[in-house]
Amino acid sequence: MKDFELGLAKQVLRLRLSQMIINERYKNGDFKIPIHLAFGHEAIAVAVDSIMEKNDKMILHHRNIHYNLSRVRGLKATLEEYYLNKDGLAKGKQGSMNLCNPEKNIPYSSSILGNNLAVGSGVALGQKINNINGVALIVVGDGGIEEGSFYESLLFQKSNRLSVLIIIENNQWSLATRIDERRCEININKLADSLDVSYIKLEGNDLFHYIKKLKEMREFALINETTVCIEVKLTTLGSWYMKTKEYPNGKFINYHAGPAPTVNVANGPVITESKEDPVYVLKKYFDENTLKTYADELLTFLYEDIK
Repeated sequence: MKDFELGLAKQVLRLRLSQMIINERYKNGDFKIPIHLAFGHEAIAVAVDSIMEKNDKMILHHRNIHYNLSRVRGLKATLEEYYLNKDGLAKGKQGSMNLCNPEKNIPYSSSILGNNLAVGSGVALGQKINNINGVALIVVGDGGIEEGSFYESLLFQKSNRLSVLIIIENNQWSLATRIDERRCEININKLADSLDVSYIKLEGNDLFHYIKKLKEMREFALINETTVCIEVKLTTLGSWYMKTKEYPNGKFINYHAGPAPTVNVANGPVITESKEDPVYVLKKYFDENTLKTYADELLTFLYEDIK
């Protein structure tokens, strides 16, 4: 593998280990704010970060930890922000769900479901008016597309010929409710097609495949002044089984926010040995010993960084 590709693999590991460190402190009750971890989302975050150019803007929603971490190279400033300290990334004023980083092209994040779609449309319009050659990358979840602003934003973007990539992280859940429990199917492909908006689906957590497709879609959006909907099928890792009188064998608890009790940094960076885990998928390209060496080095670096 080339040094560039090795560097990307290290970024996936860094995002995973950074979150694991935060999770350990979360389990200890260190934080006064809610934090939405993103175990299982690391590949798409690193892929998006790697294809961004200097004029591109990223507009995020409440589960933004992986994207924010992808744009910085350490952990300390983000961790201090979660402690609400003045040394934090936003001087302790934003916490987690609204954390943005304008210096790294993240001008806005929102804890309001679907709110960032409209704001991202405005960012894209501003780029067009000012003749800035860049795309707006708007990240939303499968719950966010249930909001009216999703359709309205698509319509606005298409009508004004704006260059936008909408990254839809579909983990099949909203809080503790699966999609098939709460609503009918939304066929994003057909919905996008009704407005002549392009659509692609990414799944499998293959970092290098994601980068290839995202580069193509970014170029397509710029050249054609259009929106592309990119649905990413993934699993938010960190679920567990809780035993109760009603469920003596354990009731499945989907991870949504807060500490993930079954995830432990001492067990290494892999959470589950399947394609649901972007770190495990790296074994397609790197042997286990190589990944372990990288992980050990990164863990040492991160602990040194947050001293």
